[in-house]
Parts: sequence; structure tokens; C-alpha cells
Amino acid sequence: MSFDYDLFVIGGGSGGVRAARIAAGQHGAKVALAEESRMGGTCVIRGCVPKKLMVFASEAPAAAQEARGYGWTGAEAGGFDWPMFREKLHAELSRLEGIYRGGLVAAGVEVHDSRATLVDHHTVALADGRQFTARHILIAVGGRPTLPGIPGEELGMISDDLFTMDEMPRRILLVGGGFIACEFATILRGLGADTTLAYRGDKLLRGFDEGGRTLVTHQLEHVGVTLRLNANPARLDRDAQGIRVTYEDGAVEHHDAVLFATGRAPYTRGLGLENTGVRLGRRGEIVVDEWSQTAVPSIFAVGDVTDRVNLTPVAIREGHAFADTVFGAQPRRVCHDLVASAVYVRPHELASIGLTEEAAAAQGPIEVYEALFRPMRSLFAGSDLRAMMKLVVDDVTRRVLGCHIFAPEAGEMIQLAAVAIGMGATKEQFDAAIAVHPTLAEELVTMRMPVRRAGGAAV
Repeated sequence: MSFDYDLFVIGGGSGGVRAARIAAGQHGAKVALAEESRMGGTCVIRGCVPKKLMVFASEAPAAAQEARGYGWTGAEAGGFDWPMFREKLHAELSRLEGIYRGGLVAAGVEVHDSRATLVDHHTVALADGRQFTARHILIAVGGRPTLPGIPGEELGMISDDLFTMDEMPRRILLVGGGFIACEFATILRGLGADTTLAYRGDKLLRGFDEGGRTLVTHQLEHVGVTLRLNANPARLDRDAQGIRVTYEDGAVEHHDAVLFATGRAPYTRGLGLENTGVRLGRRGEIVVDEWSQTAVPSIFAVGDVTDRVNLTPVAIREGHAFADTVFGAQPRRVCHDLVASAVYVRPHELASIGLTEEAAAAQGPIEVYEALFRPMRSLFAGSDLRAMMKLVVDDVTRRVLGCHIFAPEAGEMIQLAAVAIGMGATKEQFDAAIAVHPTLAEELVTMRMPVRRAGGAAV
């Protein structure tokens, strides 16, 4: 049977673009890709990249305050010009989108700026009615923000909307307790907004190490974010004072804007999967095996649409492995067990790889090495914020099972620690490294005595 293409990719985000480019450019496959929105996907256009640029912008007031602590007079951040920043931001996103598109074209990929749906196991239909056949189909459509399902939710924003606001809100409520809510709470506070964060639970950042969660909570309060824990909005209404938020406990607040950061869901609705034998999971995710293959041999899926580890570098690795396996005769699987991540709250980030202390203790005896201290730079400037370095060590094998860092540029440090932990480094091998002094990271190789033991027979 002949096909129009060897591979048809649905979705122009990081995972889909990488798969298409490698399959075509390195392995000689005939490839097409369809994207209904802007090339680059969530990370480049609506997520990681614009968010990090907003992080940088939000640091100016704290940097000015720190400068005064070091003796600089007249160090002031001044007012924030949101329209000017937004214009530069979108120019940068357009530049990056051009790079993504140019890479595809250079590799020989045929790009369709259109929504695509599945007709059957080998056929894709574009929004204009054209249909194409492909030997293999890769679904890489990612995820989309979800709303909580309360009256008046249409008055709120999702994270996508933050980058296109006409003006910076004076008062804003963020609803949620994960990555997006915590990061944008410190960003918006740094940009001058009166910021409140409401979360239905009693602790933020579920799934992270408990020590780190506590420190992030303290930092949010320290930078001026108003926290409402164990609080959940029940409805939104608009009145003369702005958006009236009524909580489940009856409390009422007014804000100029409300941002829902209450989770994301795989973007599988309306994709035509019912025309195939592709199976969906409980949250609407596409179920795949270790090779990213669905129940239909010709259809694969990578990235957030599979709801495995929803991070951009993971999607890129999955897309690359798919292309090498199917078109390059280089079978490769992606291990999702050890994936580093960082939460870009400010001024200290929270970064992690491996097991939390709590998860490791549930598996067996562990030792915990932990340093809590005030970093030299911020301490001199008058800050009371503490940093944390933590290693979780298997008491029997001595392998480092987890590393958790709460400090400035923690994301940079965890990337290097991930190499050692991924290679199975032991605590003694960490100890054997000579410290670089004075640095924050030296704490990772100078902690000699455990602060506690837990789990298994060590309890």
C-alpha cells in the first residue's frame, strides 16, 4: 500500500517538531506536520519562554532593593511599562516561531497551518477538507488549561491570557497551588500587582518534597503574596468594584482579574480518535506503551497528550526517540523515572530530581542530609530568606535517591546534579568532590552527617 507520507505529525509543539525534523532531516522520511495555532506550541508561545521572560522582568524591584543593601544610593526600579514589555515579548516569540518553522522547512517537512483530525488508522483530514494518508501518524497536540466548572468562570483568565493582557491588573487572584499558580504569583507581585493566591489544599506544590513546599509557602508570603489556603472560589460575578469572588466558606473579595491555574488536560477532544482503536485514559490522555505506540500500530503519541511527565524536555526526548526508533533503526525508549524539574518562583527557585524524603522513606531505610542557611549574597543585603540543600540517601546501597534545592538559580544546579544521580552516584561519591568556594552548590558536597534517618528498620 502506498501513502502520501511516511509520517504525518499532528501538533507543532516541541515534541512534534523534534520528531518531524529528525525523521525527515536525519532519517530521510517524507514528513508532513499540521499545526492549528502558532508553531512552537505551549512552551515557546504560551508557556515556558514568555513566562521566564516575565520572571526576569519581575526581578527588577528586588534587585533594586538588594542594590541599596550593598550601598547603592538612588537604586530604584521605577514603574513597569507593560505595553512596551508585551511588544518586545511578542516580537521575541515571533522570532522563535520563525526558527521552529525554518528548522522544519530546512529538514524537508511539509507544513500545514491547519487543524488536523484522524479519519482512520492511516488518514488525516485538514480543516479545509483535504485528506492525506501516512504510514505512521504521530499525535503531539499537548494539553490545554482547564477551568473549575463554577458559575462565572468565563470572567476569569487562563495562563495563555497573561501574555496578551491590555494592561497589568492592579488586583489579581490566582486560583491553584501548582507550578503555574506559584510562579505567576511571584511574577505578578514583582511586577507590582496586589496578588492573592487561593488554593483548596493546606500546602502548595503537591508532589514536591515537604521541606521545599514549606519554604515556598513562606517565600510567597515574604514577597507580599496574600495566601488563602483551604479556600476555593464558588462563583465569580462582575460588579462596579470589579470581579466579585465568592468563596465556598461565604467570604467575598473583589479583584480586577482572576487567573485559573487549576490544571491542564490532554487536548484530545474532537481529534477524531473515535475513528480509530486508540485508547484513552481517565483524564482523556492517549494511552501508549514504552515506545510511545498506541493500541493502533500505525499511531503514536508523545508529550503532554500522553500525560506521562508533562515537561517540554520530556516531550522533545520522546519525539526524538520515536523518530530514531521508527525511521532510524535505532530503537530508543525514554526513561521517565528520573526527570529533573524546577519551579521558577522568586527570589529562590525550587528544584528537584528523584524521590522526595517522604516517598523514599516509604520504600526503605534512608538517611537525610540537609542544610538550611541564609545565602551570603541576600543575607548581606538584609534578607531573612533561607535556602535549602537536601540529599536523600539509601541507607543500604548509599545511592543518592533524591536531591532537592531551594535557592537562587536552583534550576541551574539541579541540572548538573541530575547527571550524577542518573548515573547512580553514592553519597560517598558526592563527598569525594572538592567544593567550589564560596558557592551555594558547595553545600551539596560538604554535608557529612545526616540530620535524620527514616523508613524501614532505621525508624
